Amino acid sequence: MLRSYLPAIVFIALGAVVGGTFGVLNAVLGPRRVIKHKTDPYECGLPSEVKRGFRFGISFYLMAMLFILFDIEVIFLYPIAVQLKAFGGFALGELIVFIALLTVALIYVWRRGALEWK
Repeated sequence: MLRSYLPAIVFIALGAVVGGTFGVLNAVLGPRRVIKHKTDPYECGLPSEVKRGFRFGISFYLMAMLFILFDIEVIFLYPIAVQLKAFGGFALGELIVFIALLTVALIYVWRRGALEWK
């Protein structure tokens, strides 16, 4: 029973050793001075002086939702593509229908202007 878990245990132990080594090396060799300019937050091209009440526009959230939607749908293609020979022609037909539906959805949101940054 333990032999089947041995590769996973070795992989986890190796990852812990490498991560611990890098952490110790960073603590020993890393810089000790705190520079205020380097600790300021900076995300997505926004300066650090952004007010707390700053709100993103709806186009930001719409673009993010569309990205996640199409990204997850494309991920579903990978397992079928790997085992396409085992699944046969029916899976290929379903794959073509799925890609066609994705294309129609992409054309729809493109025509509606959802991909335009405002």
